[in-house]
Amino acid sequence: MQQHAPATLSQTAMRGLACKCPRCGEGKLYDGFLKLRTRCESCGLDYGFIDAGDGPAIFIIMIAGFIVVAAALIVEIKYQPPFWLHAALWIPLILATTLWPLRAMKSLLIALQFHHKAAEGQLVMRKPE
Repeated sequence: MQQHAPATLSQTAMRGLACKCPRCGEGKLYDGFLKLRTRCESCGLDYGFIDAGDGPAIFIIMIAGFIVVAAALIVEIKYQPPFWLHAALWIPLILATTLWPLRAMKSLLIALQFHHKAAEGQLVMRKPE
């Protein structure tokens, strides 16, 4: 097993955006579109620690919602097109702004979780003084 020097925050972010292993930056993170591998094929890092939850989807929904709603309002106020044209314009934009960046956002949050050693919260019982 090869020892890996800790990555800087910018290296970690770049590994995340590239959908690579957060430790070595070489192995693939995904086995499908959003299905994670069980471990890195390059360095052997067990991906069992990963818990991105709904965070990536929430970030993407908020960003995409802002872009699409702002664009739709501008087009509506400026041109007042028929509703079918709104559907033709905004449905593809919604799909593009949500599905395209989702993999990268999920792997970025996974890489940051690894970098900061984030884990599930635990209650620590203190002894009474």
